Amino acid sequence: MGASLYELTGQALLLKKMAEDSEVDPQVFSDTLETLDFEIEEKADAYAKIIRMLEGQEDTLEAEIARLTGRKKMLENKVERMKRNLEQSMILLNKRKFQTDLFSFNIQKNPASVNIIGDVPEEFLVHLEPRVDKKAIIAYVKEHGNTDFAELTQSESLRIR
Repeated sequence: MGASLYELTGQALLLKKMAEDSEVDPQVFSDTLETLDFEIEEKADAYAKIIRMLEGQEDTLEAEIARLTGRKKMLENKVERMKRNLEQSMILLNKRKFQTDLFSFNIQKNPASVNIIGDVPEEFLVHLEPRVDKKAIIAYVKEHGNTDFAELTQSESLRIR
């Protein structure tokens, strides 16, 4: 097995220092550089293959998560529908509380809730902390240039196609 990417990077940095040394034979330097470039490209190909395989597994997991989430929602809906049907039957039959050998059934009052029907006084309003609208700032800076409160930065990342 060849050198690791870490080792190859170290060798490349050492080679860079050699390039600055006037005593190094240019042909030896050129041959070493060519070999190192090949090894790094070979290692990059291997990395890319593994990355593609892992991305495929991510996609498969995402699809499975979506499938299971849909199944979970279907089961939740079925449970709610069955509870609603049982509750309606119990109310219609005026059988609001009973017990079987396995379960107890009881229709009880839920905690109070409020319906807003008019203007709510200020004392009951919750004021949220302001948040920065970064998309609006990006659009503004693109149109007007950097400001005293914001500037655009551009990062880089690896793309494998």
